[in-house]
Amino acid sequence: MIEFFRITFRYFFVFYIIYFLWQGITYIKIERKKLSLSNVPIIKQKITIIFIQVKAIFLLSDGFSNFTIILIGFLWICIFIFHSFAIIKIYKTACQLIWNGLFFLLCIGNIILTRLDYSLALRQLLWLFIAVLLTLFLPLIIKLLPKLEKLEYLYLSFGILLLLSTFIIGTEEFGSIRWIRIGGFGFSPAEIVGFTYILYIATAFRKKINFIKTIFPTAMAFFHVVILVALRNLGGALIFFVAYIIIMYVSTGNKFLLLSSIFSFSIGSFFAYRIFNHVAIRVSVWLNPWYNAFGIGFQIVQSLFAIGTWGIWGSGLGLGLPSHVPVVARDLTFAAITEEFGIIFAMGIIGVYIMIFYRGVHIALRCRRRYYSLLSVGFTSVLAFQTFLIIGGTINLIPLTGVTLPFISYGGSSLLISIIMISMLQWIFINNENL
Repeated sequence: MIEFFRITFRYFFVFYIIYFLWQGITYIKIERKKLSLSNVPIIKQKITIIFIQVKAIFLLSDGFSNFTIILIGFLWICIFIFHSFAIIKIYKTACQLIWNGLFFLLCIGNIILTRLDYSLALRQLLWLFIAVLLTLFLPLIIKLLPKLEKLEYLYLSFGILLLLSTFIIGTEEFGSIRWIRIGGFGFSPAEIVGFTYILYIATAFRKKINFIKTIFPTAMAFFHVVILVALRNLGGALIFFVAYIIIMYVSTGNKFLLLSSIFSFSIGSFFAYRIFNHVAIRVSVWLNPWYNAFGIGFQIVQSLFAIGTWGIWGSGLGLGLPSHVPVVARDLTFAAITEEFGIIFAMGIIGVYIMIFYRGVHIALRCRRRYYSLLSVGFTSVLAFQTFLIIGGTINLIPLTGVTLPFISYGGSSLLISIIMISMLQWIFINNENL
């Protein structure tokens, strides 16, 4: 009987994500016309999120018969409800569309991690709870600090020292040195530094500056990228580089600097391809993954099989074989989602990301102060480009890089920093008039 529900609920999940996106569009229409019913689509989106979670719990627990899965789903719903009520007090005039988009993605992440590995879902749930608490205390923390733009060299020194510490106490995984592990706790320094890096670059370009004054922040940005390249964290290096280009160009409007940066990136990519063996391997796999489908191309081939086998509706939650994709919980979660939820649903996931990033750009355009506009651009561009990198790699549009899919893939430090970035966007949005 449960198999019948697994197959049938595929259509419900597709309906839910289309309905969720449609309510987002409705909210934007109502907002532009300044009507009083703007919260109705937001409430409908929240109800949709809970429906998806409950149906997923039912399927994954074989009809509410697995206590562990029920507990994971119940705790997630409790965190969602707690956050929904708490932000009314703390982020009174924040963009509810961003919060709903965030929790929709967190919901799908919780479902797919529960499907893959209970223990990973429980750890991610703990990180989510910590992130939610930090979100609620963030406005208070910012109030206790001096103005954010006055901490320029603190951001710079902290980021560089943390990245350099990875050479000493970092551990190597999948060809790159990305993790620091202390006891049973592990985190990725590059993901934490990504936050302070945006703060530094936005601070450095907060005032209109001439070409000479761009040399130092450009050199420091380049130094961050060089460290990441030396750590063989090419995905992180690429995200940092793109974030710098976007903030620099938005700030200066200098096309010469933009073209020079793109040219430098092209030269750097060529040398990385020639110097690092694992980069050359990933490029060759991207060009022809089928050449060695049971060797170096196995991961991307399995990803493509997972995406393409079950078509637009997917196999049904619990009926696919996502665990056959190597490192699926961290790198190729999008393949697991597409396999069991279908291509339409996966396209809807991309739509939810676009909705969040659209609102991030909207916040940047509304900012009265240049500094906070650059911060908004930086946070939005980092999350958007990271999403593009991993989804593009998963479908073999571009070479695969080892970065997480924001809010969905397993990774505590990634989840924490991504949610803090969203919270900063919301803080900027509600304080725009007073900044």
